[in-house]
Amino acid sequence: MHLHADMTDPRTKRMHTRCRCGCIFERTLATAVDMVDVRTCTAGFVGTVRPHCPSGINAMRTVLCNRKFSLLASVFALSLAGCNSGSAAAGAVAPLPDPPASAPGGATSEQVAVLAGGCFWGVEAVFEHVKGVKSVTSGYAGGSALTANYPLVSSGATRHAEAVRIVFDPKVIGYGELLRIFFAVAHDPTQLDRQGPDRGPQYRSAIFATGPEQSDIAKAYIAELGKAKSFDRPIVTVVQPLEKFFEGEDYHQDYARLNPTQPYIVFHDAPKVVALESRFPTLYRDQK
Repeated sequence: MHLHADMTDPRTKRMHTRCRCGCIFERTLATAVDMVDVRTCTAGFVGTVRPHCPSGINAMRTVLCNRKFSLLASVFALSLAGCNSGSAAAGAVAPLPDPPASAPGGATSEQVAVLAGGCFWGVEAVFEHVKGVKSVTSGYAGGSALTANYPLVSSGATRHAEAVRIVFDPKVIGYGELLRIFFAVAHDPTQLDRQGPDRGPQYRSAIFATGPEQSDIAKAYIAELGKAKSFDRPIVTVVQPLEKFFEGEDYHQDYARLNPTQPYIVFHDAPKVVALESRFPTLYRDQK
């Protein structure tokens, strides 16, 4: 959520900024932090403020409001979206090849995958409609426990990515097949440190492998996608070991299901679920 320029009220010595959704964010100048500070808007939502310029000198500031968009902003948001209309894997130019085979689940009835592909609302929504997936949790991966919260992660300075933790039955769907869905409809793996309208390293494309087998499968599949020229731009997805996944705030869980008419969901995330059903009809299921 980008804001207009900050305005200082000479009477109260407070800095005010109005975001597109109409909220007024304010903070006392005496408590400002040069690089990152947290402020609460009059509607009670928390936003993280960071200057565009690292020095902070004469810098415009940006607030990422955890509402993403509001109904008041819907017309404006739709007018800006253009080609970023939620079409997943926008850079794909050819059908994606089959992924490497995963090892059989054996007696194991549950395995875990952790994937990051932009705003976790949409990635969560996609995998909640996949057969064999038992649960999907929105949260954070890549950083420390001290910064694993939405306001700080939204600053882009925590090393965290918005991610989802997928618990799945390997007897029903393999890890490789989850990756094919991830690359085909859940996000665009050619966008660096962004996804659609969202900008920053917290929206990067990343696969957090829970072990060597997952790492090998992910790297092999990315190489295969490159060899097949499945995308018209290079894949920028990073494969790294999962250190720990931190569950996100309650209001982020099942967000798309609970807020189906929210403009951000309608325009950017619902089309991903439609694409899932269209491209993977045998794997699609209605959400429980």
